[in-house]
Amino acid sequence: MDALRFAPPPISAEAETLRQEVRAFLREELGTGPRPRDRSGTLGGFSPAFSRRLGARGWLGMTWPKRYGGHERSYLERYVVLEELLAAHAPINAHNVADRQSGPLLLRFGTEEQRQAVLPRIAAGECYFCIGMSEPDAGSDLAGVRTRAVPVPGGGWRVNGTKIWTSYAERCHYMILFCRTGERTEQDRHAGFTQFLVDMKTPGIRINPIRNIAGDRNFNEVVFEDVHLPDSAVIGTPGNAWRQLTSELALERSGPDRFLAAFKLFVTLARAVGRGEPSERAAMALGRHAANMVVLRRMSRSVAGMLQAGEDPVVQGAMVKDLGTTLEQGLPDVVRQLLAVEPDLDSDEEIASAIAEIILHAPSFSIRGGTREILRNGIARGLGLR
Repeated sequence: MDALRFAPPPISAEAETLRQEVRAFLREELGTGPRPRDRSGTLGGFSPAFSRRLGARGWLGMTWPKRYGGHERSYLERYVVLEELLAAHAPINAHNVADRQSGPLLLRFGTEEQRQAVLPRIAAGECYFCIGMSEPDAGSDLAGVRTRAVPVPGGGWRVNGTKIWTSYAERCHYMILFCRTGERTEQDRHAGFTQFLVDMKTPGIRINPIRNIAGDRNFNEVVFEDVHLPDSAVIGTPGNAWRQLTSELALERSGPDRFLAAFKLFVTLARAVGRGEPSERAAMALGRHAANMVVLRRMSRSVAGMLQAGEDPVVQGAMVKDLGTTLEQGLPDVVRQLLAVEPDLDSDEEIASAIAEIILHAPSFSIRGGTREILRNGIARGLGLR
């Protein structure tokens, strides 16, 4: 089956040279020792200054055309940069969504006006996006969203509805809004959706912060009350957003962020049990987790190669995301089996703070980017099993 094909990624000497450049940059920027938890919330942290420095190095918008501020480098080179940033627990949350999926969506389906206005700013690390997909009562079943945009006499659209789980909506410049503009048909329940480029300063948008179990307040509900959007805000063709969305989700789900979010905890665990001679039990547990990460990395890099070749690896991306988040959610149990450690976010003991951080964020791993159930339904369809 093509959906089970994960071809070897192309060899890239340029990517491995770049890896050493990125590591040297990160040592200078972040140091080599443990860092205090970023209180802005979510793993890694939100740092506009750090994002701008990445942009100045040419490490954002890497695969995009130069006329839009990009650098026309390969997907594997971009993969190397992201992999090293994640492994170093770097504060990438300001630019990550824009660089990973919003920019490529505009590059593929946006108007020339939208591209010229937004893409160079993303590549410079100066423009941040949030995701307007999930809703109350619909969750990851995006075909069930009820936020609606209706045409306004004289031009434009009026939007009413609510989005939820919208990370950093309060700090982002734009949202890619997915909403209903027409009706589904018996033949196609995915018909009638449109995407819009929404300036988050538009009148009528209300952002309500939601405090999560980690104490962070960057998880938001976004309410649209008679929000007027111009016709120039439409992305692609009205009513065609489902096809556009699936290509965006392939980018969101397939990267190394789906199995390296807990890498800090894994490294900390390895250091803790590796002092002296680790027990056979510890060596087996670490080896099993490392082996799974190596396989996931191979699959994820293969998806990067498919993207480089212009393919749409939606099913493969869903597999990477499902397997990766399942692996990471199980890591705290591995730590508990090997060490007598009490989770504590404010502990001076690195392993105690690292496990606390992952325990509090891990429930979201199998929700963001699509719930486990939604992913597995999509995988089953892609494999012809339903």
